[in-house]
Amino acid sequence: MNLVQITPGAGGMYCGNCFRDNALVAQLRRQGHSALMVPLYLPLTLDEADQSAGTPLFFGGVNVYLDQKSALYRKAPAWLRRWLDSPALLRWAGGRAAKTRAEDVGDLMLSMLRGEEGNQVRELDELISWLASQPQRPDVVCLSNALLAGLTRQLRARLRVPVVSMLQGEDAYLDSLPASHRDPAWQALRERAVDVELFIAPSQYYADVMRERLALPDGKVRVVHNGISLEGYADPATPLPRVSPPTLGFFARLCREKGLDRLVDVFIELKRRGRVPGLRLKIGGGCGPADEPFLDEMRRRLRDGGCFDVAEFHPNLERARKVEFYGSLSVLSVPALYGEAFGLYLIEAMAAGVPVVQPRHGAFPELIEATGGGLVCEPITAALADGIEQLLLKPDQAQALGEAGRRAVFQRFSVESMANRFLGMLGETIRPK
Repeated sequence: MNLVQITPGAGGMYCGNCFRDNALVAQLRRQGHSALMVPLYLPLTLDEADQSAGTPLFFGGVNVYLDQKSALYRKAPAWLRRWLDSPALLRWAGGRAAKTRAEDVGDLMLSMLRGEEGNQVRELDELISWLASQPQRPDVVCLSNALLAGLTRQLRARLRVPVVSMLQGEDAYLDSLPASHRDPAWQALRERAVDVELFIAPSQYYADVMRERLALPDGKVRVVHNGISLEGYADPATPLPRVSPPTLGFFARLCREKGLDRLVDVFIELKRRGRVPGLRLKIGGGCGPADEPFLDEMRRRLRDGGCFDVAEFHPNLERARKVEFYGSLSVLSVPALYGEAFGLYLIEAMAAGVPVVQPRHGAFPELIEATGGGLVCEPITAALADGIEQLLLKPDQAQALGEAGRRAVFQRFSVESMANRFLGMLGETIRPK
């Protein structure tokens, strides 16, 4: 199969969608398929080899922004637009973008959803013209998320190929827009969803959410669980040593939405109870400029709670160090405040044999039931503290859950499994030329 994967970059930020798309493209290539990864907006920041290397970046973030703000700039000469797409400038813009709130870019989001009717039509034409110039016409174009659905109508018409779209996190982003843009953006997405051949959700929970919110027919949304590269993780047949001292971990973007403040409160409560001697806290994950003030607040909270000296912070780890981080934990918990569509960090932790304790909402119950790798609790501090404390005080139970999760990830949540399910799904719905 010849596939084009279109993925927005997040500049200096780590992005779960970028990790998933990059791993998928790498695996498809290993399996002998032709897969071209095209970055949009900003350079990709990855913890594995960049599969988009050598491919031009389209919809450069600076040009996209200026197209939105200035009708005059939309007629700017090509040399100026190329200069503004320089890697150095985009890296600088990536740092600025990390401080941008969704409510500040509602007009830009709406314009992108309108595709050829929006202010970025020049960028759209450049992308499709470049794809049309490639030696092979693709069998299918895959969008990283549905917020790119504005591209679909022209991709289908001019390349004469079907377009599929991954689903992950669109609802939280669109719901965060100001009221003046929220409903128009959802309506624009519903209208553009008609042009998408197939939506692929990472969980049944999120498939049901987006099917309802986009008014999609049942057969148009299918589920392919995310998978990860298992390189660096110990095989399930290899016994893992118990962690000492006992360590509670968090690994996700270091922000309020992922529930880091709630986990800090849980840790302070566990230390107050004093039933787990020597308990430590390790906090890791993506951290951009916009997250630093919140992270400083968490440090102050730990200091005020008398727990700062037993807490560690490990932002923006490279992959090898991330695997080591997971291996140093007794339990992982990421009590995200919103309905998480998947939670790649759960599968990563389970691959390291670490049991998880998660709130009972979003895709968490589904994933824990599918793997047997942890516990679900009510989404309140006391219940999470009880669940985490239970595993810390019962290491045999924690070990059994960790081993179950590790076996499940190696059997069903590897990148190989994800690629095979993805290809099977395309084969059922799309006929290659």
